[in-house]
Amino acid sequence: MAQDNAAFCGVPEGLPGEAKPPPVPPRRRGPGTRKRQRYVEKDGKCNVQHGNVRETYRYLTDIFTTLVDLKWRFSLLVFILAYAVTWLFFGLIWWFIAYCRGDLDHLEDHAWTPCVNNLNGFVSAFLFSIETETTIGYGHRVITDKCPEGIVLLLLQAILGSMVNAFMVGCMFVKISQPNKRAETLVFSSHAVVSLRDDRLCLMFRVGDLRDSHIVEASIRAKLIKSKQTQEGEFIPLDQTDLSVGFETGDDRLFLVSPLIISHEIDERSPFWDVSRHQLEKDDFEIVVILEGMVEATGMTCQARSSYLADEVLWGHRFTPLLSLEEGFYEVDYGGFHQTVPVPTPACSARQLAAAAARRDAHLYWSIPSRLDQPLEEAAAAAGEGDPDTPRESNGTLASPEAR
Repeated sequence: MAQDNAAFCGVPEGLPGEAKPPPVPPRRRGPGTRKRQRYVEKDGKCNVQHGNVRETYRYLTDIFTTLVDLKWRFSLLVFILAYAVTWLFFGLIWWFIAYCRGDLDHLEDHAWTPCVNNLNGFVSAFLFSIETETTIGYGHRVITDKCPEGIVLLLLQAILGSMVNAFMVGCMFVKISQPNKRAETLVFSSHAVVSLRDDRLCLMFRVGDLRDSHIVEASIRAKLIKSKQTQEGEFIPLDQTDLSVGFETGDDRLFLVSPLIISHEIDERSPFWDVSRHQLEKDDFEIVVILEGMVEATGMTCQARSSYLADEVLWGHRFTPLLSLEEGFYEVDYGGFHQTVPVPTPACSARQLAAAAARRDAHLYWSIPSRLDQPLEEAAAAAGEGDPDTPRESNGTLASPEAR
């Protein structure tokens, strides 16, 4: 079938004994061609920045998520400042209470009962604030029962310190346990390929997991990012179109134990239905692939992303196999994860390929005589022998009425 398809589309097939052509390097755009700006980087980072955001108060209403989304250097700075500011604030209040009560003026008076024993200045008040909030309790500085305002402040600092501790530790724990680093061990092939699979043009790319722990309930999606203009003249920048990778059949659910080749069949519903090899080389688009699943160790959702520009799609290539059977186990050679080999592939579009296959099937149907026609021909031949005026064709069958 592949040979017939190639013949219809005008692409010569290699002979069985003929050497395979060398691998085709990725297409490079000319010096005068503007390089397309990526929507999603190869490492999965979205290349989008939000500007002129007026309602910035919304970030403060969700302060927990805001702190988690901060970069590590800013998160550590907020973490340190949260504790340092509360220690200094309550230390200043403890010093102010001691100053107002006159405790600092009766340091050597043993008959005087201070609010806090052994509090002789701001430094000691700051240390007492740290001991109170962190519940260290060294025992050198201790509050007395003759200071009601100090008791109220002690309760307030203990409660507020517990809230600050829970909030900041929770933020740091969520930030540390985020599965972003797990996504770095999910790899995508550097190029996508277009070739025949079961006599149908397919767009394919490869995904793999470098860890022994699996991604549970892994699923794959693909989107075509391309600007378009509607029939009404509306221009839609970076329009997103779904590329079917097996949602109807369940093939988008992956058992990602070994590297898998994800295939998008180019059929009537595909946006690449009318795209040929020549058109692909001139087209400008981006394919974003998204792999989602739960980390087996933590149960948290992980998402890995990558993208392919038009010049990163190789027409007429196929991925090299990686899996081999060893003694008692299967071995995956990740050294050839990104390698492709050229294969004979028609250069026409999938629509033209389907039309050529339909014409070929119709030609075969009408050129092969059917056994059901034999009784009719025999009966017509018998009727023609009895009627000498009945015209006949050279093969013995009845002629059409127009030929009479």
